[in-house]
Formats: sequence, C-alpha cells, structure tokens
Amino acid sequence: MFSINCLNPISQFGLNYFTDEFTLTENVKEAEGILVRSASMHEMEIPEKLLAVARAGAGYNNIPLEKCAGKGIVVFNTPGANANGVKELVIAGMLLAARDIAGGIEWVKKTADDSDIAKKAETEKKKFAGTEIFGKKLGIIGLGAIGVKTANAAKHLGMEVYGYDPYVSVDAAWDLSRDVKHVLNVEDIYAVCDYITIHVPLLDSTKGMICAKSIEQMKDGVVIINFSRDLLAKEEDVLEALKSGKVRRYVTDFPNATTAGAEGCIVIPHLGASTEESEDNCAKMAVKQMMNYLRNGNIKNSVNFPECDMGICTNAARIAIFHKNIANMITKFTACFGENGVNISDMTNKSVKDVAYTMLDVDMVPTPEMIRTLQKIDGVFRVRVVK
Repeated sequence: MFSINCLNPISQFGLNYFTDEFTLTENVKEAEGILVRSASMHEMEIPEKLLAVARAGAGYNNIPLEKCAGKGIVVFNTPGANANGVKELVIAGMLLAARDIAGGIEWVKKTADDSDIAKKAETEKKKFAGTEIFGKKLGIIGLGAIGVKTANAAKHLGMEVYGYDPYVSVDAAWDLSRDVKHVLNVEDIYAVCDYITIHVPLLDSTKGMICAKSIEQMKDGVVIINFSRDLLAKEEDVLEALKSGKVRRYVTDFPNATTAGAEGCIVIPHLGASTEESEDNCAKMAVKQMMNYLRNGNIKNSVNFPECDMGICTNAARIAIFHKNIANMITKFTACFGENGVNISDMTNKSVKDVAYTMLDVDMVPTPEMIRTLQKIDGVFRVRVVK
C-alpha cells in the first residue's frame, strides 16, 4: 500500500484513477508520493519516505529539483495536459488585443442607465473597433504542446504563422501543420510578425528574452502575448514600448504590480490552465505517472531524472538505483549481485546531465545486506526494491 498526500486540492476525476494499492493521507510525513499544483515545496522539510512528486501542470518552479534528485525522489510534470485550455486563452488574448472588446463592454456597463444607449453605441463603437486577425502574421516562440496547438488553430483562423524552436521534438513536428513556416532565427519572428506569443520554459537563457533590445527589432504596433511566465519579459521595457507606440498591446496571464492597470496591458488573472478539463487532464496524467513509477519503477515525464521504462517486472524482483552519472557505476552494481550469486535477467541505464537511473530485474529477491551494500557505493543516492 502506498500513501499519497495532496499539497493542493487535486481534481477528484484524476484521483479516481488510483487503484486499491494507493491511499490518500493528510500526513505528509507518511507519504511516499506527493501531488502538488501551486504550493511551494522549497521551504518544506522533505519526508524521508517520499519517493515521488507529481506536479499537476507543466511548470515546476515550486519544487526543489536538485534537492529531490539528491535524495532519489523523482519529480514529474504533466506536459500537454492543459495545452488546449491555454491555447484557447491565447486565441482569446489575440482577439482582445485586436479589437477593444473589453473597453467596449466596460463602456456599455457605464452607459447602462442611459435610455439612449443604442443610438450612442453607434457613434461610440468606432473607439473600440480595432482590426481583424485574419491575414495577420503570428510568430510563435516555442513549439511544444501549447505552441503547436496555437499554431494550428491560428492557421484555421486564416493567420500566416511562423514558428521558432531549435529543439522542436519529433512528436511536435508531426502534429504541426505543414503550412506553418518554421524559421531558424528568432529575429525573423521579430522582424515580420504582427503578433508574437511566447511558449518557452523559464530558464536562465530565456529569462528577460523580451526586452528593449528584442522589442527594437519588432514591427511597429506589434502585439506581445505572454502565457508562459512573466519573467520571460522585462516588463518595464514593455511598458516603455507601449508608451512610445512601438508595442500596441501586451497580453499577459500573470498579474503583478508592474502590469496590473497599466495602459496598453491586458492582464488576465492566471486563467490559462484553469479550466475544469485542464485540471482533470493534469490530475489524471499525474496520477498515472505516479502509479507506474511506484509500482514498476518506470519514469515518464520526469524533470529531474531520465525517462526509463522496463514495463512490468516478471522476475523475482526489480532493483531501482539512483546515482551520479559517473564512470564504473554499473560495474560496481553488477559486481555486488555477482558476488552474492544473484543473476541479472534484464537491466537498463539512463542518464541526464549529472544524474542517472539504473533498473535491474533479478532472479531472486536480494537480501537487506545486499541493498545496504549498494546504498553504500559512493555516488548512489537511493536504492529501491520495487518488487
């Protein structure tokens, strides 16, 4: 039986996928698995029993990845599960920026008591008329799940779509409309596009990528849309560009003291992935990944360890070892089994950056002493007997 703690309310739709082998607990210290959405784990004491954390969403800035890796705790996210919800709001953001729909609605509210409102609307509506998005050029920076869905939807709306992503995955490439122009330099997006939307993770290399220098390369009157992370843009630079008219609108899903109420900013209260469907999909994916790892040792969509899948163990036991990605580790593991007369019937080893993960299916259950010997090997973070 595995105990699971939810640091945030998690969709019951997803929780229903847990089988009888799993039980929910309110005591985080007893949890082998944690499900989380927005709660910060940076300050919390990591429970000794904890084996995995699953973030019901794509972002993971609220989870201490390196600290978890050093303890052999797998951190999952759920990429793509909320992509459709975000895509729809990006399209809405473009429409809100193209035509002053919000301003028009606000005018109607303020004029609601005027019996002559219909006649006045005919003269006032030109203030809110705006432009159409049909035929306009949309640049998408980042062709992950959200970027691809946005690109395809925009094509159906008659936009000319440009996509930039030097690391586009094979799956994303297959899903991307062949009519989308894949550019090799982000500067090409800046130079020609009327609308630019950002869909990249927040990294040292992407932080502040929308700044005075990049804005200077953009078309006059460009609309910038940011539904990824507010820190991807130097928003003070964006405000200056709005004042000068270089930028027509800045649409963001991240309210803060800089942009809230600022002229030219359309600020949405972080609604991108907050649909009922998105929350259900994220919870379902998080639960399934958690169960597969805890039961079988398989890792999919981890953000601190490599993907690794050996299916269901049909041997006596499966040993999962988390360790540093350094030479001779496999030799030391196999030597331990060989010295104890334990045959290895199947194994796999995967690595990413400084960490690695090794799974070994063996023909007999190892003794506690063998597990302690493996655990004492220099560079080993954690050893699990999965079965």
